[in-house]
Amino acid sequence: MGLTSDKVLVLAVVLALVLFLSTVWLWPRLAQQSWRAVSGRVVLLLGTQLTLFASVGLMVNQAFGFYASWADLFGQENAQGVVVDHIAGGANSPIQVVATSKVIGASSTLPQVAGQVQKVDIIGRTTHLATPAFVYLPPESFQPQNRTHKFPVSVVLTGYPGTAQALVDKLHYPSTALQLAKAGKMQPMILVMLRPTVAPPRDTECVDVPGGPQTERFFAKDLRDAVMARYRVDKTPASWGIVGDSTGGYCALKIAMHHPGSYAAAVGLSPYYKAPIDPTTGDLFHGDKNLQNRSDLFWTLKHLAAPETSLLVTSSRVGEHNYKDTLKFIKSVQATNVTRISSIILPSGGHNFNTWRREIPPMLQWLSQRLVAH
Repeated sequence: MGLTSDKVLVLAVVLALVLFLSTVWLWPRLAQQSWRAVSGRVVLLLGTQLTLFASVGLMVNQAFGFYASWADLFGQENAQGVVVDHIAGGANSPIQVVATSKVIGASSTLPQVAGQVQKVDIIGRTTHLATPAFVYLPPESFQPQNRTHKFPVSVVLTGYPGTAQALVDKLHYPSTALQLAKAGKMQPMILVMLRPTVAPPRDTECVDVPGGPQTERFFAKDLRDAVMARYRVDKTPASWGIVGDSTGGYCALKIAMHHPGSYAAAVGLSPYYKAPIDPTTGDLFHGDKNLQNRSDLFWTLKHLAAPETSLLVTSSRVGEHNYKDTLKFIKSVQATNVTRISSIILPSGGHNFNTWRREIPPMLQWLSQRLVAH
């Protein structure tokens, strides 16, 4: 059973309950001062505590998607991605579809009615990075009358460590996009959902690390090229947006600001504005001061030409640590008179899925208004 399996969670909760009831029931018998009684009390208390902690940990992991598997949890998922060329339709394909599924909550399984979620492997041709992802295709993309229509596309990024699966079944991006489009509140849009960690387990903060993973280039060029090679999307930046939460939000803003020729709009849900350096990132800059400066979005706004792009940032007055920095960022963008800035500021909300689920519907509507279909 996998780490994120409901069966594992139920088993842990049941075991904790059984041990708790056993402790209550057996405690009078273990009230003696013999070594067996003392050992019994220790075992029961320790077992109950461990199963309670395990239950809470599993619940938190299911809610926030920190780890995708047991190997991920114990740090055993550390192999670099391997580039594999797949033949599809007689040509090299940078995207291989691994599986398909219906949109969660959709009343139909027909793609032309409810769209489809595809699990894919994406290969970066120039960066030699490979990563799994999920692609949401709206129902309109399967309808015969739209066979020549090109759809806008948004890249959606998790936080770190995060799992791409959480974007589908925890943050509900596909089902939200489907409902909003059916209600006429946004245009049909392709969503490419993945985590910014394309060189696990390292947190590269979407930096082109000298001598290391070229993560920024992957998202600015390789990912776009791969999607264009597989799906009906246009190459112009007006058709492309990029979104993320937490680390993914920082990445989304930075990539759009550095590459306005790739993305016309970007959204940071609870983002920060400067790449941290910690044990998960390692040395990102290798003494390259210019590279380090460019990773600071405040420095970018002050010293580089303002990018022609639209940005949306979110925060909460109570519960988010980025609130003051977000207000500062908004003012810094406004001062450029070139880059456009919008915001969602909640009265309260923590750095969690519940907060982002409140922000995703208005965010998708905002994004839809800034992207162009062809």
